[in-house]
Amino acid sequence: MRKIIYLLMLSVLFLTACSREQVSLEENGIPVVKAESFFTVLKDENIRYADGLGHNSLSSIPFSIPIYLDVYYPNNFETQRPVFMFIHGGGFTGGIKHKPEIVEMANYYASRGWVFISIDYRTTEELGDAEGMSSDEVLTYYKGIAPEEWIKHALQGAETLKQFQQAIAMYAAQRDAKAALRWIMAKADTYNIDKDFITVGGASAGAITTIALGISNQEDFRDEVTINDDPTLATTHLNETYSVRSMIYFWGSNAKLDLFEAVYNLKQYARYDVDDPELFMGHGEATDPVTPYEEALELQSVYDSLGVYNKLVTLLLPNGEPAGHGAWNAKVDGKGLFELTFDFLVERQSLIVE
Repeated sequence: MRKIIYLLMLSVLFLTACSREQVSLEENGIPVVKAESFFTVLKDENIRYADGLGHNSLSSIPFSIPIYLDVYYPNNFETQRPVFMFIHGGGFTGGIKHKPEIVEMANYYASRGWVFISIDYRTTEELGDAEGMSSDEVLTYYKGIAPEEWIKHALQGAETLKQFQQAIAMYAAQRDAKAALRWIMAKADTYNIDKDFITVGGASAGAITTIALGISNQEDFRDEVTINDDPTLATTHLNETYSVRSMIYFWGSNAKLDLFEAVYNLKQYARYDVDDPELFMGHGEATDPVTPYEEALELQSVYDSLGVYNKLVTLLLPNGEPAGHGAWNAKVDGKGLFELTFDFLVERQSLIVE
């Protein structure tokens, strides 16, 4: 009888200790993640997070089109999940949110406790073709898609029609990425997201958009176009705010912020300050005319001058040669991109790892 009572007391003490430990973790306000793949990953596909103006091959006036994202999340009962929003590449002319490498990354993170969200956004494919139009016709054609001053600057600065259309798409993509992040804030309770642990990342054009999202003011790429010119803004949770904690950048640049500064006559690096999100950069030294390695060095220099933590990892191919654009298979000290970014986020966000 005494033995049974003793065992019951031990059980009560054990359960109480576990309960206290769980309460302690929750009171600390720090999300708990797993060191290895642990959770079954659930997926909500093609969620319409906003609408935006666009064109098809026949339209002369822009019309509303839906924009979608995918949510990957762990099958657990955690109430404080960190979130990682990822933005695909494609030169602002295309690309998909379910690119195989992104899906693999999503499952890597969601199986360890993150909510991972991969977004689509408008590219030149959805914005039409202004070939053969006069300047006045172009302004009308893209009204509501981009601000007039942005369109005029693109008309003056672009050397080819493709460059012009990419410049318009850069604005639309940024508007969409910010709308997606506001959607995440609006749906935080649905997915048990901890709003204090927001990571935004991307590859190539997605990295360019990531930098502009994390660095720019919240009203940038939002308030330059009025709701009268773009009624779809009403779908973008305009009242939501966010604070990005970390940025993950794969072979990108700060080209979009450079363009923003030029359009609005701002001084160089006008939007950078000491409160900017910490930054991880994965970039190879192989020749890349689109996003050269020097872009990462420039960002590192700006961050260093502000005293904001950043880490530049120079990517190598598995054979040890310098990596170039799109080096998803890069290895550094035996670790791939997922492991490298995991280590960065865990350390810099002081996440609890089990």
